[in-house]
Amino acid sequence: MTPNELRDFLNEKVERYNRPDFISSDPIQIPHQFSQKEDIEIAGFLAATIAWGNRKMIIKSAQSLIERMGNAPYDFVMTHRESHLEPLDGFVHRTFNATDVKTFIRGLRHVYTQHGGMEALFEKYHTSHSMQPAISAFKKHFFEIAHEERTQKHISDPLNNSAAKRINMFLRWMVRQDKKGVDLGLWKNIPMAALSCPLDVHSGNVARKLGLLSRKQNDAKALVELDTALRALDPYDPVKYDFALFGLGVFEQF
Repeated sequence: MTPNELRDFLNEKVERYNRPDFISSDPIQIPHQFSQKEDIEIAGFLAATIAWGNRKMIIKSAQSLIERMGNAPYDFVMTHRESHLEPLDGFVHRTFNATDVKTFIRGLRHVYTQHGGMEALFEKYHTSHSMQPAISAFKKHFFEIAHEERTQKHISDPLNNSAAKRINMFLRWMVRQDKKGVDLGLWKNIPMAALSCPLDVHSGNVARKLGLLSRKQNDAKALVELDTALRALDPYDPVKYDFALFGLGVFEQF
């Protein structure tokens, strides 16, 4: 395909999958349950954090986690005492367990009380063309609280060559604004042009088949390569092509 043909092909797939009926089969349904900004942020962050494995199980686990927080995630984070964390006992999704959840609750409160919230941190550290330095800085500040070392693995660090798929997906949810109603677009002061595609097995394989990506590993270097290719197709909203790559990989077995 020529570059124009590739753009047209991917734009068609974006239109097919970036629509409200996508929500019911995707973890993004978890933050969509809320209307308050902070509830949406926290629900989205927790859902994205455990977004690996079977999608139905991700949604089930995320819903269980929100219910354990009384369906009021921001209030739970900000007003909890240690005894209030007992409903989180027994929670587990893959390697993310109750100890990790409790640490994340403490870390989130630290971010809101000491750093002005998640949006403020990401806005402070992003560059005009990348969210990856902001992800690294967010992780550093998030874990300023006491924590077990094992829990750190649940927030990836792009500066350690991670593609940081899950947190890049969370940032797409929070930042990307369009009229389709899927992404939430809460954070207005971060440019969509700085977002990166959530790179995983599906999107990576499709990107390679389409000639958008040559690097074999799904790491930070591959993310830069994919970012460059997608920004050539749409410099204003490159991460919209996540819908195309994901849909082609998961729904069409491209």
